[in-house]
Amino acid sequence: MIRFLIIVPLIIIALIVAISLYLQPNDLAKCGELPSVAGTCEPVDAIVAVSGGDTNARTDEAIALYKNQWAETIIFAGAAQDKSGPSNAAAMKSRAIAAGVPEASIVLDEASANTRENAVNTEEILKNLSVNKIILVTSGYHQRRAGLEFARTSPDVTIINHPVSSDQDWSFWWWTGPRGWTLAASELVKIGIFYVESARG
Repeated sequence: MIRFLIIVPLIIIALIVAISLYLQPNDLAKCGELPSVAGTCEPVDAIVAVSGGDTNARTDEAIALYKNQWAETIIFAGAAQDKSGPSNAAAMKSRAIAAGVPEASIVLDEASANTRENAVNTEEILKNLSVNKIILVTSGYHQRRAGLEFARTSPDVTIINHPVSSDQDWSFWWWTGPRGWTLAASELVKIGIFYVESARG
C-alpha cells in the first residue's frame, strides 16, 4: 500500500512533466530577451503569430519580439471568428499598431480558420517575402502541433518555436484544472492524427 501511494504520484508527476515539455517546445528558452549571433538566438526574417485561444497574449508576445529586434516583419494569421466582423489577423494588427509597431512591418493572412490553413496560407506569404527563418508564436499547448504543420508545409523554412509563457488558457499550472487536461488531450490526439496522415502521404 505504501509503495502504491508513492508510485502513483510519481507517475502522475512524470506524466505532467512529459506532456508539458512535449507540447510546448521553446527554441528561444536559452536566449536572452535580445537576439545574439549564437544559433537559434540569431534574428530571423519574420515573426509569425497565429490567432486562437488567447489571441491577445499571442499578439503581445509577437510585439515584444519585434520591439526586441528579433525580426523586422510580423505576420498575423487568422480568419474572423465572428464572420460579421474583422478578421482575427486584422484585430491583431490593430493591437500591434496601437503598441507602436509600424503598419509597414505587418503582413496579414486573414483567411485561415485552423492551424493547417495557417501553415498553408502563410507559406505563400513566406515565399513572396523570401523568408527563410521564422519565430512561430502561439499558446503553449498549441506550439508542438503548429510547429509540425508549418514545418510540413514550408520544409525550406527554419521554424523557431516560441510559445507564450502564459495565457488565459494555459500556464505552468495547466494540470490543476479540467480545462488544461482537455486542451492537452485534444492536442495529443490532433498530433497523433497529424502523424497518421503524414505516414499515409
